Formats: sequence, C-alpha cells, structure tokens
Amino acid sequence: MTTSAIRTASLARRERQKAETRQAILDAARELFVSDGVEATTMRAIAARIGYTPTAIYHHFRDKDALIVELCMADFSALGQAMHKIGRIEDPVERLRRMGLAYTDFALDNPSQYRFMFMTSLRHPLVDGSGNVVTAPDEDAYRFLLQTVAEGIALGVYRPELTDAPELAQIFWGGIHGIISLWFTHADEPNIVLRNPRETVRTMCDVMIRGSLRHPT
Repeated sequence: MTTSAIRTASLARRERQKAETRQAILDAARELFVSDGVEATTMRAIAARIGYTPTAIYHHFRDKDALIVELCMADFSALGQAMHKIGRIEDPVERLRRMGLAYTDFALDNPSQYRFMFMTSLRHPLVDGSGNVVTAPDEDAYRFLLQTVAEGIALGVYRPELTDAPELAQIFWGGIHGIISLWFTHADEPNIVLRNPRETVRTMCDVMIRGSLRHPT
C-alpha cells in the first residue's frame, strides 16, 4: 500500500470514528432530554452517559444549544423523509391516510426520537453556531400535511364547512398524536387496556376521513 493510500485510509477511519462519536453524543443527549428534561440535562451529564469527558464533547458541539439544534434537525429530517416517501400518491385523501400510518410507524419505531420531538418542551429558540435563530425544523413534515389537506379542500372532497386547512390538518395530527402519546405514557397502566396503536390509528384515520368527506363511500 502506498503512503498516499495509507493516509487516505487513516483519514477515512478518523472521519468514521468522529461521526460515530458524534452520533453517540446525540443519542445520549436525546435519551437524557426525554428522561430528565432539556433544561436539567447538562453537557457533563451527557458526557458521563457515554463515558467521555465534557471536554471531548465540546470538540464536537460548541454548547448544548448547538447540540439541540443538530438533534432537532436530524430527527425532524428523518420524519420528513418518511412522509415524503408517499408524496407521489395522487389522491389527496388516500395520501392523507397513508401519511397517518407512516407517521405512526415512525413514532413507534423511533420512540426516543418521537418523545424528544413531540413530548419534550424546548423553552428557548433554536440558535445555530452563528447565533442565528433556526426556523422550526418540523415545518417540512407539517407543510406536507397542510398541502395535502388544502389540496383535498380545493378539490371539494371534504364537507363544505371544512374549509380551514390548518384546522383540519391539526385535527388529524392531534388525533394521531393522542393515540401515540397515550401508548407511550399508559401502555403499562393495569386499569387501561390499550389496543395496538398501529391498528387503532388505522381505524381512527378511516373514521376521521369518512366523517370529513363530502360524499363518503
């Protein structure tokens, strides 16, 4: 192996190790944010979670705010990608139903991410490394939902009194989130026997869509 090839391989290995360390920091931070709260979680606690020194973490993230920004961007980007995989469905009603199922699959397959994204309070604006306020990272997924609902309204598929796209979008979103959050917080409750959340969301989507259509089939 030539000297150049050895250097290239060494650089690639260092970059891979750096990426793995960065991901370990993000995963530990997400877990602590969910269990202990964002405000109560310190960089020192995150470091201790993965057996690193606080100084080592600061080599990867300027401060906790920078870590939060990257974590939010990564998690909401993953949700957005899950939503857009079904974006080619032409019928906006069927697209809406499939979005609800995809959203539920994402939540149940990624519980830590979902809890952080939708069940953890961030009490301050997101600021990037340059000090600029970052636009809410969930806008892409929400915009896709809103556009899908607005398209159905424009086509006249919903009842005539349902003309407020944000309201109708939030009704669907809130219903699905309610089922998911109940599962996360009460699945082990002995006095409440919760049904399978995927099947419950599927039924709820069918019921809500049928109830909102101008001419239900």
